[in-house]
Amino acid sequence: QVQLVESGGGLVQPGGSLRLSCTASGDIFAFYRMGWYRQAPGKQRELVASRNSIGDTYYADSVKGRFTMSRDTADNTVYLRMNSLKPEDTAVYYCNAEPYGGAETGHEYWGRGTQVTVSS
Repeated sequence: QVQLVESGGGLVQPGGSLRLSCTASGDIFAFYRMGWYRQAPGKQRELVASRNSIGDTYYADSVKGRFTMSRDTADNTVYLRMNSLKPEDTAVYYCNAEPYGGAETGHEYWGRGTQVTVSS
């Protein structure tokens, strides 16, 4: 059994910052890739950022230059620092983790999500 727990969401004014955290625990103690997705009402879920075990990082075009993802592989924790937040960043943010071999099995894990609301 694997659990992903996100934290750090909340209400912030435009131009503000938030830092999201996601910690994995359970039977799997290391992951090949971890990432952040978000989903706003009426929109498709989209990949925001991801980071693999060798440090390669991907960012969606909409967040490049504003969001920074980091990973602590020792405790399977990832962070998403979000700066210069805009109202269009409002969404539920989900943590995602792919175990080693997950690309072959098609299996991955998801957190329950944390709400980020950017509003005056």
